Amino acid sequence: MPMRRPAVLAVAFVVGLLGAAGAAGAADLAAHRAMYDLKLSNSHGGDVTSATGTMAYEVQDVCDGWATNQRLQMTITNRDGQDVQMLSDYTTWESKDGLKLRFRMKQTTDQSVTSDVAGDATLKATGQAGTAVFTSPTTDSKPLPAGTLFPMKHTEALLAAAREGKKFLALPLFDGTTATGPQDSSIVIGAWTSAPQGKWPDLMKLPSGKFHIAFFDRAPDKQEPDYEVSMRYWDNGVADDLVMDFGDFVMAGKLMEFKLLPKGC
Repeated sequence: MPMRRPAVLAVAFVVGLLGAAGAAGAADLAAHRAMYDLKLSNSHGGDVTSATGTMAYEVQDVCDGWATNQRLQMTITNRDGQDVQMLSDYTTWESKDGLKLRFRMKQTTDQSVTSDVAGDATLKATGQAGTAVFTSPTTDSKPLPAGTLFPMKHTEALLAAAREGKKFLALPLFDGTTATGPQDSSIVIGAWTSAPQGKWPDLMKLPSGKFHIAFFDRAPDKQEPDYEVSMRYWDNGVADDLVMDFGDFVMAGKLMEFKLLPKGC
């Protein structure tokens, strides 16, 4: 990934990935705090020889919506032995009806700001078109096609499909991590079963399944995904066993810290 990879795209992936969800409604969403340890899993002959990092994520129930805070820190080493420090901070507020989104994504590379995206997005109604209005990096607006989902609703749709036994899904997503507008996502869903044994009692009692998601720019001639991710989702939207394929290299993420947070109103 160029500067949209890995830091920005990793954030984009996590936003879609980690938004807590539940098809039965807001009462089933899991406000939580999580920390992931990231390590290089594979390098496809590119310039990256080593990469490590952490990813902190928190989603809070704030009554009328969900507030998320996410920080990704990575150190990437190239073939010349040079270390590049990347930091991405991403915050959102999404209404519980999925019709409004406020977003801010700031990325720095070696302490220099390389991306700063902020704005608001609205949909006219569930399933209808909308508009994203950017206040940074420039004042601009982008149309959102009918069916666009914001991060929480996107994850909710994935989990609802898994519960229904569906294996394939295609959904447009807008998360506000870049100023280019919405993306398309193509999802393959594995078996939805009882969770394997693990160290998180609050999760092990829930069903879970494996998901593979490919993200595409909405260009007419776009055939290859910008990036791909795989993970295990639990029924409350918490994720583990992350595999993030950015083209030149692949990162693996493990859930190292986890805590459920109180529900809102």
